[in-house]
Amino acid sequence: MSDENPTTARRIAESIGQRIISGALQPDVPLRQDHVAREFNSSHVPVREAFRQLEAQQLVVAVPRRGARVASLDTNSVKEIAEMRAALEVVALRNAAPKLTSGHLARVELALIEGDNAETIQDFEMANRAFHHALVAPCAMPRLLASLDGLQLANSRLVFAMARSNGWRPRSNQDHRLILQALRARNVDQACNLLARHIQTIERLALPAS
Repeated sequence: MSDENPTTARRIAESIGQRIISGALQPDVPLRQDHVAREFNSSHVPVREAFRQLEAQQLVVAVPRRGARVASLDTNSVKEIAEMRAALEVVALRNAAPKLTSGHLARVELALIEGDNAETIQDFEMANRAFHHALVAPCAMPRLLASLDGLQLANSRLVFAMARSNGWRPRSNQDHRLILQALRARNVDQACNLLARHIQTIERLALPAS
């Protein structure tokens, strides 16, 4: 059957994933296979596969006897996302830094400028993801990059949730500029320290003061 094609599952996963990340689908909302299958005019087979992909990205949880639900955004998950990103992205940057050419650094700077010029939270977050991806892409470690892509999606969800709670206004990202300056100066240790600190700020912003 054509609708059992893996591309159908991927298309469903991307569409549902974007709704979860943007907050259109709220934490703990149930996801019904029959409703999703009807919306995408597919059988249940690609829907189940799409749910598995979303579960692997930590966007969906499968609850025994209750089916799939949008993953919650609790204190533990915020801390886990920040700590995993801080550790893994620094590993990726250390491996990428010796391979960063002037072309790579130009792509990093372009993403930085796009973030500075963003007029909406959606544009800002797209540029933010592009910046972090461009920093580490030359590491050429596909498993690590795939893990970071998943963590970055989870991070985007936090950014959108905070924007809904606290509002958002256009602003430049000084942390990004300092990281780029350190890399241009070939000061890898400083760039890695700045990156780890930058990633961990989202945990401080997202969690209520104790």
